Amino acid sequence: MFAEDSLAFTVNALDRMAPRRTDAGWLAQQMDLPQARHLGFIGERALLVLNPLGGLALYSLPPSLVREPVFLGSEGEEKPIFASLLPDDQDLAMFGEEVKAIDLRSLAMQSVLPPPMLGVLAQARTLLHWHSTHRFCSRCGAPSEMRDGGYRRHCPACAADHFPRTDPVSIMLVTMGDRCLLGRQARFAPGMYSALAGFIEPGETIEEAARREVFEEAGIRVGEVRYHSSQPWPFPANLMIGVLAEGLSETITIDRTELEDARWFTREEVRAMLAGRHPAGLIVPAPFAIANRLLRSFIGA
Repeated sequence: MFAEDSLAFTVNALDRMAPRRTDAGWLAQQMDLPQARHLGFIGERALLVLNPLGGLALYSLPPSLVREPVFLGSEGEEKPIFASLLPDDQDLAMFGEEVKAIDLRSLAMQSVLPPPMLGVLAQARTLLHWHSTHRFCSRCGAPSEMRDGGYRRHCPACAADHFPRTDPVSIMLVTMGDRCLLGRQARFAPGMYSALAGFIEPGETIEEAARREVFEEAGIRVGEVRYHSSQPWPFPANLMIGVLAEGLSETITIDRTELEDARWFTREEVRAMLAGRHPAGLIVPAPFAIANRLLRSFIGA
């Protein structure tokens, strides 16, 4: 277990070496280094190996299984790391009993990997997902080609270039005095409440998105919005932008297409929920999520 005060996916110690990854010859040399590591994914699941003494470590694919690898960066001098997406029907048995395929959400919840390792897997998962869903040019429809170690796709037919995208999401903890606003969606675990969140739309600031989303989902007017922290969220390619927002009204009007419920919670209730001792059994997201950090900020923890 790891007790670092870091959100899941926020620590990544790799040197991404952006100036070098445009050099195809250099990338080929890095691929052939005996110390190069090639991470494997099957859909959303990363391949990991069980250590003989316990715990998990990154599994490096044999060269024969490396397909369209993305270059993640280097751990140090000539210690490159790549990642490849394997077929959905890949036979895990060929890797041996000690190799497991585990999704990133489970790894984050269980805190079984060092934070830097989890950050590398998040980077890999986001890039691999983008390539799997953007194989054709959005301008002319022709097949596109991977370039720059996976950070660009080029269309030979019309010369268009396409780049990986990150979708920003504003996640807002609205407070009013000694209370904060939390909501729950039908897909949440039973009894779970969390901060409201929504995608930032084109032409919109973080502050505007926070005010719009809170009013649309809960009918609450918001004043001042202050940035708190952020978190990469590789499901599949979001950036969670955490803010603290000032509530200007208190009557809640729920948009039932977005929320199952929303209500105000006192600091004492939030403390009880974080500690897992709320009298009604209500809970909040686990510590790996940014919503948990926003709530801890609210109670001064």
